[in-house]
Amino acid sequence: MARRILSLWLPRLATDAWARRRPETAAQPLASVAAERGRLIVAATNRAAERAGVHPGATLADARAVEPGLATFDADPAADAALLDRLAGWALRWTPWTAADGDGLVLDVTGCAHLFGGESGLARDVVERLARTGFESRAAIADTPAAAWAVARYATLSPLGRGWSAGPGEGGPRRAASGNRGTSSPQPSPQRGEGVIIPPLAQRQALDPLPMAALRLPAGIVAALDAVGLRRIGDLHGVPRATLAARFGAEPMRRLDQALGQLDEPVSPHRPVVPHSARLAFAEPISTPDDLARAARHLLDTLCAGLERSQEGARRLELEAHRIDRRPEDAPQTLAIGTGRPVRDPAALMRLFAEKLERIEPGPGIEVMVLAAPVVGPLGALQTGLDGGSDDSGLGELVDRLGNRLGPRSVLRLVPRASWLPERAVAGCPALGVPANQSAPLLWPADRPRPVRLLAPPEPIEAVAPVPDDPPRMFRWRGVAHRVRRADGPERIESEWWRKHGDPRDYYRVEDSEGRRFWLFRQGLYRPDAAARWFLHGFFG
Repeated sequence: MARRILSLWLPRLATDAWARRRPETAAQPLASVAAERGRLIVAATNRAAERAGVHPGATLADARAVEPGLATFDADPAADAALLDRLAGWALRWTPWTAADGDGLVLDVTGCAHLFGGESGLARDVVERLARTGFESRAAIADTPAAAWAVARYATLSPLGRGWSAGPGEGGPRRAASGNRGTSSPQPSPQRGEGVIIPPLAQRQALDPLPMAALRLPAGIVAALDAVGLRRIGDLHGVPRATLAARFGAEPMRRLDQALGQLDEPVSPHRPVVPHSARLAFAEPISTPDDLARAARHLLDTLCAGLERSQEGARRLELEAHRIDRRPEDAPQTLAIGTGRPVRDPAALMRLFAEKLERIEPGPGIEVMVLAAPVVGPLGALQTGLDGGSDDSGLGELVDRLGNRLGPRSVLRLVPRASWLPERAVAGCPALGVPANQSAPLLWPADRPRPVRLLAPPEPIEAVAPVPDDPPRMFRWRGVAHRVRRADGPERIESEWWRKHGDPRDYYRVEDSEGRRFWLFRQGLYRPDAAARWFLHGFFG
């Protein structure tokens, strides 16, 4: 399947976003300004300012001389970049492979166009949705990112109101792309949105009339090429490559090869593409709880079938619901569930989602739902006994339901931690967190019993021992005296060498006259001038 790329240019992103926040400024001349070398320079303008003669690059003083009523605001490149990033997330409704691209977006629509009535239908849907929310745009689809970028910004495109230009099978004859000779500036931005579809393998015919700046070359190289009469991309074909490289470097031919598809140009996606996902687009928006539940179950069946083929199970699932009235800068409604172990049983996963589906606010309707498994783990076939004794899936489902209902940090499990100190040898982590095989090894020797219950912190006791290194004969804890009948020890435990505090401990396993077993320790080494300090740390049995 041939690769197909949609490039979307948003020529007035900053002013459109400002007008959306302050609708009263939408009809008046508007510009963003930035400080440059002690002067205020116009960074971007809206259509009204452009009609009044204000253009980017002019000083604010000159702009106000041309249009005294010009309204301004401070340019914020970081906010513009963040908005583009959110728009790239919004564009995931058409393809999972989207990315911000300077002053626009790039979408890899390979294999996606037929879901929206062909490439023309997909591109028209994109620009119409942007136009309805106040963003002007120009779109182009070609075989390569570079060709689509150049055509979207420098070719003369068809306005939406007069129909789209298209290749064979896309709803009409292809309209030849052309540029205004002698200029290297992008075409004026459209009123409602424009676009063109470059048929497969036809990018050379579309690119040849365009100016050199359409190859994304630095301004210095464009000026140098113009000085020797190379003003159009098509002019490069008649010049030997070695001659161009010797005079202008490798960049012109590298950019040309990228545009023509002779050199690959990868597109880094807005976010990592998950290995397993399922998507469901509805012919009519849905809004009832029953419809949402049926759609979620259909997505789970599809996703789990893919997980079974790869012998994997989901550890985390994310369900996105896209409303028909969702604004481009808004994130989709997302529900997330986690599991304590890899799972691919659609019924069990549906029970986890059923408790959260009511959080989706459908509004006028949901048009697209996407289910993704960003975290998966290996899951082979489970061998159980005839009596089902080896099947502990019920316990796993209980942990999953409690964790998703109460919160991931409300259900904990103990995992080993690399420390000799008993109170630090294990740590609590969320049951829906990292797999147990990713935790640290347990340092306790297997031949030295440990109590099933520890006191935190250890409680001081009064003990009587005939010899400093002997176990106590009696100890008093919480006002109750215990006579020791049997004892085993000592076992010396010290903290790690990098820990400055803490004396060595001598531990004893003791049993009193009533059969109760305790874990005691003496803190520090024996000193004749100081009384020994004894503590109770845990209980056996």
